[in-house]
Amino acid sequence: MEEIILKGEKLKLLPEKAIFWEKKSALLMADLHLGKVSHFRKYGIALPPQSEDKNWQVLSRLIRKWKPQKVIILGDLFHSKYNDQWENFVAMTDRYSELEWILVKGNHDVLRERHYHRSNLTIYPYALKMPPFLLTHEPDEVFDGLYTLCGHIHPGILMKGKGKQRLKLPCFFLGPEIGILPAFGVFTGLHLLQPEEDDQIFLIADQQVVAI
Repeated sequence: MEEIILKGEKLKLLPEKAIFWEKKSALLMADLHLGKVSHFRKYGIALPPQSEDKNWQVLSRLIRKWKPQKVIILGDLFHSKYNDQWENFVAMTDRYSELEWILVKGNHDVLRERHYHRSNLTIYPYALKMPPFLLTHEPDEVFDGLYTLCGHIHPGILMKGKGKQRLKLPCFFLGPEIGILPAFGVFTGLHLLQPEEDDQIFLIADQQVVAI
C-alpha cells in the first residue's frame, strides 16, 4: 500500500488495484469486467471457470478490511451480455447492502436497465463530481478545477532489466490533470504507457505498490 496526497486529499493506493479515499470512506476501482471468463468460455475459449472467483474474493476482502461507506466503480463493471456472474454481483450488493454502490458507466456497461435496477447500484451515465475529483471512465473527461480519476486504459509499464529481461506490470498512472487506475478484474490485459516527466507511476508487483 502506498499513501499519497493528491489535490490535498489522502489516498491509499492498494495492491489489489483499488484506491481507498479516507475522507469520503470510499473504495474506488475500475474495469472489473465481471463475467468476462464466462463470456469467453461460452465462445469456446478454455479459461478455467474458477478464475472468476478471484474477483469476488478480492472485492470481499477489500470491503472487510477498509470498511468503506461507498464502493465507486469507474466503468466497465460487467464485460458484455448478461451471464450468471451478474447474479453473483447482485448477491454481493445484497450481502453488503449497508454500502452505497455507485457505477459510473463505461463502454462495456451494456446490460439492460432491469438488471441494473436489481443490483442496488446508483448509476451515473458519464461522470460523478466529488471535488476535488471528477470520477469517470474514459480519460478524455476533464472538468475545470477538478482532477480526473478514471479507468478504461488498463495502464501498464514495461520494466527492463539486465540480460534483456522485460516485465510488464500494472500501475496507477497519475498525470498532472488525469489519474488512471489499473484494471481490477482478472484477464483484463495491459496497455503499456510511456510516462512523461510530470507523470507519477506506482507499480503493482508482489502484492506491493512501488513508486518509480
